[in-house]
Amino acid sequence: MWEGDLPHGSGKFTVGSEAMGEMPVTWASRTERSDGKTSPEELIAAAHGSCFAMALSGVLAEGGTPPERLEISAVCTFDVDNIKVSSVDLDIRGRVPNLDAEGFQGAVEQAEQGCPVSNALRGNVEMQVNASLDEG
Repeated sequence: MWEGDLPHGSGKFTVGSEAMGEMPVTWASRTERSDGKTSPEELIAAAHGSCFAMALSGVLAEGGTPPERLEISAVCTFDVDNIKVSSVDLDIRGRVPNLDAEGFQGAVEQAEQGCPVSNALRGNVEMQVNASLDEG
């Protein structure tokens, strides 16, 4: 639901799973300051990060090196001047026993090709994936 004009109005949404309660959204929360509200870009980043974690976990397990831990930070950028989502950056840190950095990078590349959200964004949004493997 949205009420009012774009710069001064506000909206609320819910998700069908009821995993979160009603969430407020405003133009200011999207372009200036969040003030405890979310934005479509924040939701895209959360969806992409969690989907990528699942895809990478699957690739690693299929390769015989299931991850002990994956941490993914996702940032989705909104280009206010062109009114479009311009980029998504994923920073991935993994702890994967018995896997070297080269093997981890290969798994990340494979996961990027198989991640449903990556595939939905590909060709529309610039994506940057940075991966590092924790030693020890």
